[in-house]
Amino acid sequence: MVLRSTLFALGMWLTTIPFGLLAVILLVIRPRFERRFALISLWSRLMVHWLRWTCGVRWEVEGRENIPDTPCLVFANHQSTWETIFLQSLFRPQTWVLKRELLAIPFFGWGLKALEPIAIERGSGRKAIASIIRQGRDRLAAGRWVVVFPEGTRLKPGEQRKWGIGGAALAASSGYPVVPVAHDAGQCWPKGSFLKRSGTIRVRIGPPLASRDREAEAINEEARIWVEDHRPDLVDREDEPGSDPA
Repeated sequence: MVLRSTLFALGMWLTTIPFGLLAVILLVIRPRFERRFALISLWSRLMVHWLRWTCGVRWEVEGRENIPDTPCLVFANHQSTWETIFLQSLFRPQTWVLKRELLAIPFFGWGLKALEPIAIERGSGRKAIASIIRQGRDRLAAGRWVVVFPEGTRLKPGEQRKWGIGGAALAASSGYPVVPVAHDAGQCWPKGSFLKRSGTIRVRIGPPLASRDREAEAINEEARIWVEDHRPDLVDREDEPGSDPA
C-alpha cells in the first residue's frame, strides 16, 4: 500500500507542475471558459485513471440518467480529494464554491484560479453567502455547473455534519435545480491520509430537486436527506474495501 500510494503521489505532483504552468498561460491569453476547462480538466481525468492503475481504486456510478442536459447546481458530500477530481468528468464545464486560501497553493491553485471558482473567506458568514449568490448566478447564467460541498470540510466515512446554507441560498435565489450526489470516496482515499486503499468507490446521482419559489432551508434539507439516505458508507456498505499489502 505504501509503495503504490507513493507512486501515485509522485505522478500527481509531477503532472501538477506542467498543468499549473498551463493555467498561467491560459490566465494570460484568456480563451473561452469551455476551452480552459477542457484543457485543465485533463489533469483530473488523468489522475483518477492513474489512481486506479497505481492503487486499484475503481468506481461505479449510479443515476447518470438523472443528470440534466443543462447546467445547474450539484450538492455532494465531502470525504476526500477524489470527488473534487472525479466530478469534473460528470458535470462539464463546472466551477466550485471553495475556500479562498486554496488559490494560494502553487501550481494547483493556479489551475483552480483559471477555472474562476467562487472563492470565499472562511468564517465570513453573511458576506460569504452574498458572494456565493452574486458570483454563482453569473456562473450559472454563463452555462457552468456550480459544485457545492455543503458540509464545508472533509468528513470521515459515517460522519455527519450540519450543512451550510450558501449553496441552497444560491439555488433559491437563482431558481436553478439542485442535483444531489452521494458517495463513499473516503473509504479508499481517507481524509488526511497519505495511503490509498484499493476498492470500489460508489457514486450515486439523484434526480434534480426543484428550487424555484422555495426557501433555502427547505432546499437544503431535501438535498441533505437524499444524500444521507443514499450514502453507501451510511446505508449499505457492509465492509470497507480491502487493502493491498504492496
